[in-house]
Amino acid sequence: MKYALLPSLAVILAGCSLTPPLMVPPTPVAAVFPGAELSPDAPSNATHTADLGWRTLFPEPRLQEIISLALENNRDLRLATLNVEAVQAQFRIQRAARLPGIDANGGATRERIAAGRTADGVEVPSSVQEQASVGIGLSAFELDLFGRVRALSQAALARYLASEEGRRAAQITLVAAVADAYFAERLAQAQLQLAESTLEDWRHSLRLAIQLREADQNSGLDVAQAEGQVATAEADQVARQRALAMARNALDLLVGAPLPDDLPAPLALDLQPILDHLPAGLPSDLLTRRPDIQRAEQALVAANADIGAARAAFFPRISLTAALGFASPTLGGLFDADQRTWRFAPQITVPLFQGGRLRAELDLAEVRSSQAVVEYEQAIQVAFREVADGLAGQATFGRQMQAQQRVVSSAQRRLELSGQRYRAGLDGRLELLDAQRNAYAAQQALLDLRRAHIGNIVALYKALGGGLTDTSTQASAMAQPPTSEPH
Repeated sequence: MKYALLPSLAVILAGCSLTPPLMVPPTPVAAVFPGAELSPDAPSNATHTADLGWRTLFPEPRLQEIISLALENNRDLRLATLNVEAVQAQFRIQRAARLPGIDANGGATRERIAAGRTADGVEVPSSVQEQASVGIGLSAFELDLFGRVRALSQAALARYLASEEGRRAAQITLVAAVADAYFAERLAQAQLQLAESTLEDWRHSLRLAIQLREADQNSGLDVAQAEGQVATAEADQVARQRALAMARNALDLLVGAPLPDDLPAPLALDLQPILDHLPAGLPSDLLTRRPDIQRAEQALVAANADIGAARAAFFPRISLTAALGFASPTLGGLFDADQRTWRFAPQITVPLFQGGRLRAELDLAEVRSSQAVVEYEQAIQVAFREVADGLAGQATFGRQMQAQQRVVSSAQRRLELSGQRYRAGLDGRLELLDAQRNAYAAQQALLDLRRAHIGNIVALYKALGGGLTDTSTQASAMAQPPTSEPH
């Protein structure tokens, strides 16, 4: 009867929790992105960028296959997936502590007792003793009266959810990194082609200068200037070859395997059919669209639950050990009614002196909770800045490329006129060399600017939480048949 009150007491105290209420801090950013008037959002019925599949944003077939290969073979993404599985197993282990563990056991002993004498001097002959037993038992199950085990389970669950968000963030990062590396490889290829065509033109100019020198129509200075220009172009060509090789190596590393030979033919950098406008929505959308922010929020939940577990450690712990079974000296009579055995052993542990360890653990849990708050706010601020930078680029890159295109056209016209005046003998070789270098630099600058523009689109796509799905959410919903009749 005296033990009958324990289950009732456990039920009454089961609702007792020392975990403090979760206080999620307000978002430490503005309500709208800066420069919103320069880059207005898309209509409210448009697909959000986070719901825009990467196949929609990157429609080139070659790039789509490369991204698919990376999602299958990339080691970082595979490691992130394994980390999720490991944390999930840890959560299941911690959750199992909230349930009693029941074991079944059985055993038999056979023992020979040596002959001897009793204290009264009576001779005792040797004998053989046998013992058989079978039963089920409950071993040291803790009654979670103050929510310590429950808080540890909640913390483990939050860390599991955080690891899953980390895997999603790793996938988004991988898609963006592969796309960025691919466009870097396309830039290196375009720059190499420009360097090779320019080198061929400058070699033609060198041959012309040598012919004019042989005909005594110019001086050796013109030949020396042309030779120096060709040598500069040759050095730049080698540098572009090295940049192309390094870009391909970086792409292979992200993919996790060498690229197969049967991929579709690549498109030139200036022919990439990538979207140039991405709707950003509001900063509050980042809280649900960005996996890294959701991961930081789950880390905040876990740290808050750790405080509850640390507080509960100051209170007594009650554990139950019980067993029920049969024991008999003969195997044949093991399950007779008279051979039944039972044991019930509750135990209470009260912390009296720990040398300040429990207080230090509570202080540590509170500090880590404060750190989680700071990391959560920092994740929001970083996301806000990344989106704001992307929107600033989205609003200005187009005008800058148009201006640079005019620079290239002007440099090309100057080069044509300088060539005509040089062949007519109206200008010297120095003016032609300057026009050639200026036209080459203007074309390289345009390629760099186009690459930066595409890179900004990729960065904005990642910053808004895009890259998690391969097809657009809105498009997928439209492709599915309706599940019910409209009202």
